[in-house]
Amino acid sequence: MYFTEKQLRIMKFIQTFRSARGISPTMEEIAGEVGVTKITIHDHLKQLERKGALRREKFRARSIEPLVWVGEPGDQMVLPLLGPFRVGEPLDGRKVEGTLDLKTLFPINDNCFAFQVQGDFLQDSHIRDRDYVIVQRRDEASNGDLVVAQLSGGQATIQRFFKERSRVRLQPPNPKKKSSIARARDVRILGVVVGLLRGFGDGAQS
Repeated sequence: MYFTEKQLRIMKFIQTFRSARGISPTMEEIAGEVGVTKITIHDHLKQLERKGALRREKFRARSIEPLVWVGEPGDQMVLPLLGPFRVGEPLDGRKVEGTLDLKTLFPINDNCFAFQVQGDFLQDSHIRDRDYVIVQRRDEASNGDLVVAQLSGGQATIQRFFKERSRVRLQPPNPKKKSSIARARDVRILGVVVGLLRGFGDGAQS
């Protein structure tokens, strides 16, 4: 969706205002921020409505509701957060109560990597075929962590980690499969699973 420079500035101000105060700005407040007249803001808002970027109710000063998120390239993981959803309730008119920064859900940094799972061998850990697993590089783990480990033979595995004195027990996600016991020095922890991404619909996953 294309925005002029003024429209982009207006959209960003509305988002910032709503996130900080929980209400939408008035046309006077937007005009004061952008440095134009209220009539000019009114024209810009009409254009933004026609583009489907926002909506507002007549005769209500603080009814502006953005329908798309406008952010800098580094903010692409930030989404508008609507109020709680319950089955059977309408979504139309639901207010944006804040923002959801997906980066806060996972401790993503330079020590992380991801891979796509093939097969259903992790389904008992609620990880399905073609899911993306986010792993934080670590050489140590706590009991119960789902780890990516390398065994003495060089093969990699994803299992639950349990330290038992000088030994390590690796528990498969499938409870019907037996766990394996190995000497601690024969198991190298490559990382701990910290997140999961799953797409839905056509084209959501490669």
